[in-house]
Amino acid sequence: MSTGELLSVDPVELKFPFELNKQISSSLQLTNKTDNHVGFKVKTTNPKKYCVRPNTGVVLPRSTCEVIVTMQAQKDAPPDMQCKDKFLLQSVIASPGATPKDITPEMFTKEPGRKLEECKLKVVYLPPNPSTSAIAQAKEEPLFSPKSPAITDKGNFSGPEVSRSYVESQDKSSEVRSLLSKLTDEKNAAIEQSKRIRQEMELLRRGSNKSQGSGGIPLILVIIVALIGLILGYLMKK
Repeated sequence: MSTGELLSVDPVELKFPFELNKQISSSLQLTNKTDNHVGFKVKTTNPKKYCVRPNTGVVLPRSTCEVIVTMQAQKDAPPDMQCKDKFLLQSVIASPGATPKDITPEMFTKEPGRKLEECKLKVVYLPPNPSTSAIAQAKEEPLFSPKSPAITDKGNFSGPEVSRSYVESQDKSSEVRSLLSKLTDEKNAAIEQSKRIRQEMELLRRGSNKSQGSGGIPLILVIIVALIGLILGYLMKK
């Protein structure tokens, strides 16, 4: 903690658990030790790398303000995890009732009779928290991936077993679909055959009625006479 006459700053080192390709934030607590409104401004030697919210503002008398510093996702790690970036916190007494809109860059220039405090802050990279990294990695990985095993009924992990079961179920589904298609085709064929038989019977019935109506010999009688003739011929041969 850095304790000045206007503001106390905690901490004086911005610590970031460094991880590649990930935004990381660190916070500062600014405490106003006076009965005045205190304006502040945060500067950094690498403004493209960090986002400070708020970077200017007002701390009310005897109150605390939080500043969040976010480091943008980095593609490369610095040598030996050492960072040369620095921050500068400037504070000055503001007019009573001042708001963040009243804070201007001119207020932080050094002039005679103006009380301007400055506090330098270092950036420190820390190794990532193992538990946090493991949780983040678990969230990013899919539930079932080609490399991840699956859980069997006995509680063991077995990826190939799950794949084999899936293939077998797909094969059974194909067999069922093929059988259903075959039965459907046979049913349709039986229906068509039944229709043709009914049509033929109807034609025979109509032909028989026409023969009877016109005084002709019914077809059935002709068939019976032919059968009797064949039987008699067979008996006479014996």
